[in-house]
Amino acid sequence: MKKKQPHIIIFNPDQWRGDVMGHLGNEAAVTPNLDELVKNEAVSFEKAFCQNPVCTPSRCSFMSGWYPHVKGNRTIFHMMQEDDPVLLRTLKQNGYFVWWGGKNDLIPQDANFDDYCDVKYTPPQDGSKKMGVFDDEWRGEPEQPGYYSFYAGKVEESHGLEGYVNHDWDFINGAIEQIKNAPDDKPMCIYLPLMYPHPPYAVEEPWFSMIDREKLPDRVKPPKDFQGKPSMLKGIAEIQNLENLSEEQWDELRATYYAMCARVDHQFGLVMDALKDAGIYDDTAVFFFSDHGDYTGDFNIAEKNQNTFEDSLTRVPFIVKPPSYLDMKPGRREALVELIDFPATVEDMLNIEPEHTHFGRSLLPLLAEEDLEHREAVFSEGGRLKGETHCMELEATDQQKPGALYYPRLKLQRSEGPEHTKAIMCRTKRYKYVRRLYEEDELYDLQADPNEVHNRINDPDVSDILLDLKERMLTFQLETSDVVRHKPDLRF
Repeated sequence: MKKKQPHIIIFNPDQWRGDVMGHLGNEAAVTPNLDELVKNEAVSFEKAFCQNPVCTPSRCSFMSGWYPHVKGNRTIFHMMQEDDPVLLRTLKQNGYFVWWGGKNDLIPQDANFDDYCDVKYTPPQDGSKKMGVFDDEWRGEPEQPGYYSFYAGKVEESHGLEGYVNHDWDFINGAIEQIKNAPDDKPMCIYLPLMYPHPPYAVEEPWFSMIDREKLPDRVKPPKDFQGKPSMLKGIAEIQNLENLSEEQWDELRATYYAMCARVDHQFGLVMDALKDAGIYDDTAVFFFSDHGDYTGDFNIAEKNQNTFEDSLTRVPFIVKPPSYLDMKPGRREALVELIDFPATVEDMLNIEPEHTHFGRSLLPLLAEEDLEHREAVFSEGGRLKGETHCMELEATDQQKPGALYYPRLKLQRSEGPEHTKAIMCRTKRYKYVRRLYEEDELYDLQADPNEVHNRINDPDVSDILLDLKERMLTFQLETSDVVRHKPDLRF
């Protein structure tokens, strides 16, 4: 007898670092719902990596199974086109009722959303407008050293960020209402691409006070004069000018970020409770993952950028709860996985034969077995070639002047210096190699140097390791350099 297709929840917070979860040993993280899920009913992949460290390229990748270089999805203004594969559309074409509530950052705003979902949810009070373009009063004065820190702290009435703080609540409540009214005649997919914990670092009570500042892990400090690190990292640090913040100030910023994650965990629990109340929890597959991470003070930097690849940016949470009829042993997995494995896992779970070549690998075997290996290496990429002015994100005209929140990063993305050079990361369990076109490469021994502070690219003692990683990267580029359409063109 054919099993009923499971409902699917895609719970997708924005910019959540992979190390901010209690069940991974972070004592400062307050994530009881995720921790309990992994203890009893789900698998947490503790070495999961995104394919690009900013929003749109990563989302295009995990919705298609393509690396960013396959179709040139390398900026926030180069999205999936109407003939590109997108998992949401695949699900709809295979009989799913697809509800999409939250961010886009995937397809152009003038695209026909009806091709991808049955409902593109707009809250009754128009939450997208409530979020709006917030003012800068919460940032303090431009001459203050924390002006580019993205730190806002506890949000109360008349703070200036109320719309930003309320934004996700609208979509969480909309998703819960949809779960209460799930269709009887077809399976349902809920896609929740949330805003949090994306900066500004701002959150309301009770979450603001939940984080024990004394339990925060040590912040990663940069090497002297950023020796061995990419010029993008040094350039952003110099413009943001946060090195003189006290550790107490950094702790408040980091604690606020942790509190944002705690709020998302609470919202996740509300959605799980709604599934249980509706009687469909056991028949639902749940995927919880972020698009990329956040520096959160590491290397004296706030937020992110588009072509550096420290684990704080590229490592993400990735938790999978299958429907109850699939074999699964709950707990943590150490296997290396990539976000492009997400659509491959969904297709495998639903017995969908993909109609395009992609590079994901199903995670279903890893749900059932604890010690399986999955990938020998994972990859992430970003940056641009010299002369690629169309990759400078010039469209973000509101951020081009000094003082704009994203000015430090975008100034360097628009420079013709080496800062925004095209680059690619190859990471094994022990080593990380980053190839850069216009400046020195990077090589880290993650066992001896987990914080990626000491670049050993010129160390002869690891020359054999470097050669192996270069070979892996060459093979990866050859295997994934293009895709051929499954349907050939009419020739005769």
